[in-house]
Amino acid sequence: MGEKRIFLDNAATTCVDEQVLQAMIPCFTREYGNASSLHHFGTYAKEVLEKSRATIAQTIGAEPLEVFFTSSGTESNNWALKSVANAYRGKGRHIIVSAIEHDCILNTCNWLTEQGFFITYLPVDSDGVVDLEVLKESINPKTILVSVMHANNEIGTIEPIEAIGRLCRQNNVLFHTDACQSYGKIRVDVNDICADLLTVNSHKIYGPKGIGALYIRKGVKIEPLLHGGGQEAGLRSSTENIPAITGFARAAELCMQEMDMEARRLAQLRQKLVTFIEQNYPNAYINGHREQRLPGHLSFSFHGLEGETIRLLLLLDEIGIAVSAGSACSSNDKSHSASHVLQAIGLNPFEARGAIRVSMGRFTTENDIDIFIDSLGDALNNLTSIFSENSVLNR
Repeated sequence: MGEKRIFLDNAATTCVDEQVLQAMIPCFTREYGNASSLHHFGTYAKEVLEKSRATIAQTIGAEPLEVFFTSSGTESNNWALKSVANAYRGKGRHIIVSAIEHDCILNTCNWLTEQGFFITYLPVDSDGVVDLEVLKESINPKTILVSVMHANNEIGTIEPIEAIGRLCRQNNVLFHTDACQSYGKIRVDVNDICADLLTVNSHKIYGPKGIGALYIRKGVKIEPLLHGGGQEAGLRSSTENIPAITGFARAAELCMQEMDMEARRLAQLRQKLVTFIEQNYPNAYINGHREQRLPGHLSFSFHGLEGETIRLLLLLDEIGIAVSAGSACSSNDKSHSASHVLQAIGLNPFEARGAIRVSMGRFTTENDIDIFIDSLGDALNNLTSIFSENSVLNR
């Protein structure tokens, strides 16, 4: 394949767009002040900070004073759950989350359980969609927060967060959604979905790593996760990362400008791949909702080959193609446990080890998908030798 490498793991991270990089450079080299300083360098940094805050707020239908910058989506999610739990524990100690949340939500819930909180994990159907009736039945007078992600990072399913938000509002329960996977790809408005808290980050939308934000609706009681110099209205101390914040805002602007057209383009590329897989591999199956999913996201598996997924990914990497076996964070799981998301949609523990995630992005071309299609066949052929002549991969 030569020196060209094809990156099809945009759900894990994205490259920094050149326009984003150019917007950041002055903040490193010329205007590098601390936004809390009173001289020119500081006041300029403060102007950039507030302009960026207003940009992010506009993209989600919020007010600038409702947007707080953090270091990541993980920090924002931790802050949302831990702070709300502590601030509202006088009302109750019951929190509801979906069974397919990102590990940073689930591990935070584990910690909250140790602190005396009670967690309900909402089941999902075989497409990964939350059961609204179960949610309705689960809310009780002691429920203080519901947290359901907008779109799942492993299978791409988009959740009915508008209905979830309305249900929470009707029951006077706070609603938080992790929108890290959906933000910049599909539209999200905090007012339309009745969100009280919403998490976004930069590195999934062609911005820099190490910067995220938490939307907190005005009037929601919130406590700091970090204490220090009083930055971010006293709620998130730490010297603001002005270059990253600038890049985050520019990346968000670019996504909003091209969102509809880009979503159509990526959905067409995804459908091309789906059609090929289904026509050529009868033992393949798609994970997640067929239509209600992120436009450039596809998760699929091969019956009987689930145990060889890592080997398949390594073969593709040798060819020059980067895809994932699920969440990028799962590679840190030294126990090599099965995906909690795939098990939640009904796959058995063996099957839940074997998904292939292809996530396309701004710089993915149709030629990249054509090369992947050819390379997938080559890689699979190198695996079939471990099966009998009646291999599950017969085409």
